[in-house]
Amino acid sequence: MTDRYFAWPPIAADTVRLTGPEAHHLLHVMRARAGHEVTLFDGSGAEFDAVVAATRRSELTLEIRRRRVVDRELSRTITLGVALPKGDRQKWLVEKLTELGVAELVPLATQRGVAQPTDKSLERLRRSVVEASKQCGRNRLMQIAQPQAWNDWIASVSDAVDRYVAHPGGVPAAEFFHGNTSRTATIALAVGPEGGLTDEEIELAVAQGLQTIDLGQRILRVETAAITLAVLGGNLES
Repeated sequence: MTDRYFAWPPIAADTVRLTGPEAHHLLHVMRARAGHEVTLFDGSGAEFDAVVAATRRSELTLEIRRRRVVDRELSRTITLGVALPKGDRQKWLVEKLTELGVAELVPLATQRGVAQPTDKSLERLRRSVVEASKQCGRNRLMQIAQPQAWNDWIASVSDAVDRYVAHPGGVPAAEFFHGNTSRTATIALAVGPEGGLTDEEIELAVAQGLQTIDLGQRILRVETAAITLAVLGGNLES
């Protein structure tokens, strides 16, 4: 499953032109030539058996031999709002959430937030989603949304079957996730910044129907808390 490449736009013909980082890797790292066989995915949920038909300096043409739908997604849809940590911890978080099957990551703007992603940094994180998907075998990309203010995110997930926010003093997580949620539900989860959500932010969340859950006695970093919630939220599929 390592010889996988991402094709964009979605594949709709019998031939595909591959450019950019994917083409560079195939051409200059793998030294691909005509006849080289690869697996393509385009975010649609399908995989494509393909063979290199022609190469140029910075692009390749591939012929599609077979299309097959391969579903490696969770049975439930998880959207996760996170006040992102600083620096390289963002990339690490994105990679792990992709591996865990989270459907959407929403960067949150909160009162104590320490990192506000730019358009350029969001594009880098989306590239990390592609790389993680190639490695773990996902055929649908985790979406990274534009940043949202805390109150806007709360409003945006009002239709989710269950909504939880990590907060010390809430009900233990195991009580919420132990058989209380449908295996096919949409679930919304939230993690605040390093300094925690303010009392006002928690009060707003609770007033809008979110439930607070406690992740344990130890203080977790943002990325650890987010991964813990993602694991708990997706665990009901097993």
